Amino acid sequence: MAIPGALDAILIDQTSGTAVGVGGDHQADTEQSAAGLSETLRATLDGLAATSPGGTVRISDMIITTDNGHHLLKPLETVFDGPLVIYVRLDLERSNLALARHRLQALSGRLITM
Repeated sequence: MAIPGALDAILIDQTSGTAVGVGGDHQADTEQSAAGLSETLRATLDGLAATSPGGTVRISDMIITTDNGHHLLKPLETVFDGPLVIYVRLDLERSNLALARHRLQALSGRLITM
């Protein structure tokens, strides 16, 4: 939650779609959010793979902007726990999207090497 403008975050097990950890002021149903976000990432990967010449695609991060905020999804490939996803919801007015992506990249690097 050290990202300026971050409202909440969820660490998601991408395989099962369950929340592994939660931070901030998450007001929605965490498990439902985790499942939906995991499915959004999976559907995006499938769609991009279908249009890709090699049939495979790796997503570095995904940004979704709505009328009430930015939503960042960052997939992580971990050796021991399987694929994880970091989700961060940012305030539309108070956040710096470039800085948030940079901080999320640094955070994900630390999580993978732990």
